[in-house]
Amino acid sequence: MVGVAEERLSEVLARRVVVLDGGLSTALTAAGHDLSDSLWSARLLLTDPDALRAAHLAYYRAGAEVAITSSYQATFEGFARRGLGAAETADLLRASVTLARRAASEVDGPRWVAASVGPYGAMRADGSEYRGRYGLPPGALESFHRPRIEVLAEAGADVLAVETIPDVEEAEAVLRVVAGSGVPLWLSYSARGTRTCAGQPLVEAFEAVRGVDEVVAVGVNCCDPADVDEAVAIARWVTGKPVVVYPNSGETWDAATRNWTGTPTFEPARVAAWVSGGARLVGGCCQVGPGMIAELAAALPA
Repeated sequence: MVGVAEERLSEVLARRVVVLDGGLSTALTAAGHDLSDSLWSARLLLTDPDALRAAHLAYYRAGAEVAITSSYQATFEGFARRGLGAAETADLLRASVTLARRAASEVDGPRWVAASVGPYGAMRADGSEYRGRYGLPPGALESFHRPRIEVLAEAGADVLAVETIPDVEEAEAVLRVVAGSGVPLWLSYSARGTRTCAGQPLVEAFEAVRGVDEVVAVGVNCCDPADVDEAVAIARWVTGKPVVVYPNSGETWDAATRNWTGTPTFEPARVAAWVSGGARLVGGCCQVGPGMIAELAAALPA
């Protein structure tokens, strides 16, 4: 079973807003780590695990109450391509949770650990995590997600962060894996405007969580900050559940040059509107570092 802190995260969300961390890769890149690898930040589970602990700690010290683990792109298939067996991969998945938990022990106050469950497309490392519609046979997505979820659910995290999910088909596959298990999770889609990255209306996407008691929050991440307001309203209206939002900085990723371009539009002043609409888990994703999380935490309504 997923381990719990002194108080369950779902219980806290019933009465106040909880601050999430920012982009793990953002903090790692700022610290000088090269993440140009098909394993992305998960590579450091093999080569420099203490760098991951330090990144989590930077966010906790900035005011984040929840750290999302480095397991986003850590999969059995991805590590198998590096010659690792299933047992070794399972150990690395557990380590991702342990590293975040160690960082939490170095700060005062309530802290939680969310075990990242990234989309199938992240394992492919070809950008399809922002398109969805993988063309897989029935049951393939469940078969992909089940073993990783089972390991992470036993690793001592407080909640699973099922994040950056591009389409409803994949969300439904994950929900079939966890339904009835008692393992708490939040479900967060990658979106553009009021549609998933695969093009389905968010109304349809959020309806997928109906009847799944394990879902403690639903929302969007890795999107433009300007898209959050409507997403919050739709998620709250459709599900009645607490809403989770952690957008990107507003900059644009240039895949050809492997650089972020443009001007950040992530403004802590936006948070009040998100909270008034029902957001209860609030943080940042790509290009949102500890400094921005500190500003966000300071800007939260009392």
